[in-house]
Amino acid sequence: MIKKILIANRGEIAVRIIRTCKDMGIKTVAIYSTADEDALHVKHADEAYCIGPPPSTESYLKYSNIITVADYANVNAIHPGAGFLAEDAQFAEICEAHQIKFIGPSITDIATMGDKVRARETVAKAGLKLVPGSQGGRRKNSKKGTVDTAEDAAQIGIKAVAGGGGRGIRIAENQPSLLNLFHTAKAEGEAAFGNGDVYIEKWIEEARHIEVQILADTHGNVVHLGERECSIQRKQQKLLEEAPAASIPPKLRNEICKAAAKAAKAIGYTNAGTIEFVVDKDENYYFLEMNTRIQVEHTVTESITGIDLIKEQIRLAMGDQLGYNQSDVQIQGHAIECRINAEDPANQFMPSPGLVTAYHPPGGIGIRVDGYLYTGYTVPSHYDSLVAKLIATGRDREEAIARLKRALSEFEIEGIKTTIPLFQTILNDERFRGATIFTNFLET
Repeated sequence: MIKKILIANRGEIAVRIIRTCKDMGIKTVAIYSTADEDALHVKHADEAYCIGPPPSTESYLKYSNIITVADYANVNAIHPGAGFLAEDAQFAEICEAHQIKFIGPSITDIATMGDKVRARETVAKAGLKLVPGSQGGRRKNSKKGTVDTAEDAAQIGIKAVAGGGGRGIRIAENQPSLLNLFHTAKAEGEAAFGNGDVYIEKWIEEARHIEVQILADTHGNVVHLGERECSIQRKQQKLLEEAPAASIPPKLRNEICKAAAKAAKAIGYTNAGTIEFVVDKDENYYFLEMNTRIQVEHTVTESITGIDLIKEQIRLAMGDQLGYNQSDVQIQGHAIECRINAEDPANQFMPSPGLVTAYHPPGGIGIRVDGYLYTGYTVPSHYDSLVAKLIATGRDREEAIARLKRALSEFEIEGIKTTIPLFQTILNDERFRGATIFTNFLET
């Protein structure tokens, strides 16, 4: 039985987890760097402990500091949130060695699915189709002739094996640029993830990014909670997500969701996870990657299913059965999420940390805000720029868009620049309103 959870994260996801823990009667422990002393998750937790200076390598990524606090506070579980240590198999192994439950999948699943080449090999055996690419998997060398290219690829994607969040990805227009960008992707992968291995796959033009939410217990039960549309991106980083996906027909939607659930069951996956696909203009779909953690965009799935995914993660970590089957999962309405980042869209998306001089979130029917801002709070410059998530839900997509437009007009954040104006432009775009959405939407 989990009675006390340390949240090994910060920002809106830490606040989100604390709220569900309170609903479940579970005590919470927050950790924070000196830059986050006044953060909302620190104020909301039952206990809070400083674990180091602002750099994440000396605080939120410091295994020893986190485990020391966990032992001192006598927690029996750690929730890693999204990002930081959420997909770190070594950290999960350390938790297990200290008899602390890591709220997530097994160590093996984290390690396997976190390595993109091993993940491709694993899901291929489970029946999922792969984007054409490197036949030999990872590539360590870049001498001429050693880099496999996808057949007939006008553009070629080079990806870090351990990549994530859009990092470690380069798009080559031709063979000469491929060899140059190979080095760049390797260097970025090494710096960001400690692994310079890369692999190559065909870059699909006019692609749609579709992902499926999976829940699985330790008793062999697996369900999917529908799919999410994540095609509105900037530099391979998601900006706006919605569920269900309006850009694909119902038959394809059902096929993708069933394939994802079947694959999760075949590999013996447990807890919450997301299987991501790329869909081409001919409606062929290919496995992209699997995230073995809660996703930032989990909120749109919650909004159309009524299922608290954080609660499910905790229940499944305790060994509970799902308690429902696929036919019990009902999709109702439509939900859209905007990631409100502290960035200036009018100035090449430059980060905009600083003092929040006024903060008034929107409200009304069908509006949800997950964030960590308040008037007088100073957004630090050391971390991810996400400061809030605005989610609108309606009976259909048209109503969800109308509510989201109204909420964006009400949302007041002063003192820093945010991406609110960008979303107002997107929602008024005829292509978006007609669900003609591809991953190059912003560029075109």
